[in-house]
Amino acid sequence: GIMRDADVVPNVISYNAAISACEKEGLWQQALELLEVMHNSGTVPDVITYNAAISACEKAAQWQQALGLLEEVMYENDDVITAITCNAVISACGKGAQWQNALFIHDVMRKKHLLPDIFTYSAAIDALAKGERWQEALGFIIIIRRS
Repeated sequence: GIMRDADVVPNVISYNAAISACEKEGLWQQALELLEVMHNSGTVPDVITYNAAISACEKAAQWQQALGLLEEVMYENDDVITAITCNAVISACGKGAQWQNALFIHDVMRKKHLLPDIFTYSAAIDALAKGERWQEALGFIIIIRRS
């Protein structure tokens, strides 16, 4: 590659830029490949890395991949999980009508004291609606109206 030819050693910032570019272009597989290359090089991913990779999976409705990345983050470095991270996974689960997983991630947020926002609730309601779980969706709407 160009970077190797120029003896440039990629760092977390360059990997993040490349993974973010993949996310914007809908290239989720390439984003995951870059994450793997990053791991193999000994470069430690940060919150931006994981959020970009998870968002790439979310945009492509690859809920299994997004959920797998969240599990990886929880195992490797629990501190990098943010509401943005969880929102992207909930949204990916919604696209796959995986309402149980969406509720599980919402529960993870509560346990980690991450504040749900309108994006959290919107994604969760979407997942519940796709799973025809109208009562649970209504429960989230009531929570939103009270806050």
